[in-house]
Amino acid sequence: MTETVLAVLNQPSREAAAHDPAADAFTYEAPLGTNLQVQDLGIIRGDGVFETITVVDGRPQALEAHLDRFVRSARMLDLPLPDLDAWRRAVEAVCAELDPVHEAFAKTVMTRGVEGSDRPTGWVYAAASGDSTPARTQGISVVTLDRGYRHDVERTSPWLLQGAKSLSYAVNMAALREAVRRGADDALFVSSDGYVLEGTRANLVMAVGGRLVTPRTDIGILAGTTQADVFRFAEAEGIETAYELVTMADLRAADALWLVSSVRQAAPIRLVNGDEQAMDLDLTEQMNEFLLSRES
Repeated sequence: MTETVLAVLNQPSREAAAHDPAADAFTYEAPLGTNLQVQDLGIIRGDGVFETITVVDGRPQALEAHLDRFVRSARMLDLPLPDLDAWRRAVEAVCAELDPVHEAFAKTVMTRGVEGSDRPTGWVYAAASGDSTPARTQGISVVTLDRGYRHDVERTSPWLLQGAKSLSYAVNMAALREAVRRGADDALFVSSDGYVLEGTRANLVMAVGGRLVTPRTDIGILAGTTQADVFRFAEAEGIETAYELVTMADLRAADALWLVSSVRQAAPIRLVNGDEQAMDLDLTEQMNEFLLSRES
């Protein structure tokens, strides 16, 4: 049985030399084998970018949107730009190799490579997803945590790489652990000047007076591929959508809240800082049916 698949790219970027000029575009490797050097900058400095792509019945979803963001993140980190043809082929190949399951994921990772080599490291890993049914149908609880930055940090301090999907996720994971310590499932970041940002690994969507609203993407948060598709669903249903600055008062006044992301999809929020939040489970079901039927 093929429960996990790993493809290692020989030349992740055409702007850098191949690891082996005579080798194929990518090779399948044992996922638990020795595949990275200890001096790879992705390991020792978190210097790289990644994407996690939902796979439904062997089909990678929103693949082009993920690849576009992969390139944007690489550009923000001054990495060699990914060869999208090579990455697309590798993603499709690992999805085809994986045992048939209804929901899986494929993760693309590109690092700056071994220090001094000037050759990025790249791989695609695929595996079956965990069961997100409870989160989608029963809701999740969140706590709000101070991100420690103003909402305009992307403009004032671009070197902090807010808005890039980089491998530097230690802060996000620390926030998730803090949420669990407080009895919640996830955290929702708030800027130091009081604006609601994003979850540790997801975007916020709010129902407000018949509209769907999400925080603006120019305030140091990651532009979400799943959030964009939720808005595409809403617009097809005649629901107005908007990107706005969101305050804690706006959050408390919302008719319903969701954290939306690849793999988990749309998870309604049932508790915020221990306070009950109304959920729209019918709309949630419609969102998830749409998200799980997307084409690439």
